[in-house]
Amino acid sequence: METLEVRTHEREEMVNVTSQVRQLVRRNNWQTGAVLLYCPHTTGAVTINEGADPDVVRDITVNMRKLVPYRGDYRHAEGNSDAHIKSSMFGCDQLVIVENGDLQLGTWQKIYFCEFDGPRSRKLWVKWLPSK
Repeated sequence: METLEVRTHEREEMVNVTSQVRQLVRRNNWQTGAVLLYCPHTTGAVTINEGADPDVVRDITVNMRKLVPYRGDYRHAEGNSDAHIKSSMFGCDQLVIVENGDLQLGTWQKIYFCEFDGPRSRKLWVKWLPSK
């Protein structure tokens, strides 16, 4: 297993980690299989979405704030219940196919680490799953 370090700068932020994952695949000479991307944080997530137009990330972030507001009918004492809910909605993992040593993503797709309780130093675990 490999670990990517992700530094976030905002309370809610989507960090494009595609190039770091791609570099990891190439550095390890992983050819055919898949990489499992796993976020070990209860207030973070990992997702795949459009990376060509930055307004998509902005729209996701802004509208998640509307769907699950920072202040709401929450009882969790730490004051970050919204972050836990958003993390559960997005999910903690993604599986990406690797073929011929490269990530198999759609034309506009990028991999994002989703921060919902930052800024923080985060980890993204990457596990190589070779084809048999």
